[in-house]
Amino acid sequence: MRFLLMALVATAFARPASADEIQNVRSLDVAVNGSIREHCAMGSVADMDFGNLERRSLGFQTQVALDCNVPFTMTIKGARGALTHTTMPNGQGPFGGAVPYSLAVQMPVRYPATQVLSKTFGSQQLQSGGVISSNGGIATDGMVLGVQLGMPSGEAGLLAGEYTETITITVSPI
Repeated sequence: MRFLLMALVATAFARPASADEIQNVRSLDVAVNGSIREHCAMGSVADMDFGNLERRSLGFQTQVALDCNVPFTMTIKGARGALTHTTMPNGQGPFGGAVPYSLAVQMPVRYPATQVLSKTFGSQQLQSGGVISSNGGIATDGMVLGVQLGMPSGEAGLLAGEYTETITITVSPI
């Protein structure tokens, strides 16, 4: 009963807005907000096996998924700066233990119009890290990575054995 009495008193004093109170309003601002989460991701790449390194002009090219809804920087690092012999990276005697390579990156970037960014790095350069910037663009159409082997070190060719290199690609939103 007490609640009903308070509701009646409140209703008695409540009144709708009159035209006098809003007649001077000519514009109205309404704030509208929202957000989209930052996203930058790459697909995986299968190991590149060149087989017999005595053959010349060996190369490999692959499509890699890349999707960034923000501008980004891509850093590429090579662990040893060459495809190197697993136990004797400096070779032995007249036989070399390293095969240099170049790594090429091509990626369509939207600014909103699409442009293709291309950059090639030598394996020695990748030891300290090669960098590509999207220059304010975003990537939604993936990228193409290409590895081309160079001339091996050593006057008598390459030392027998296994050769490896690890290339690390990191994408960082700007």
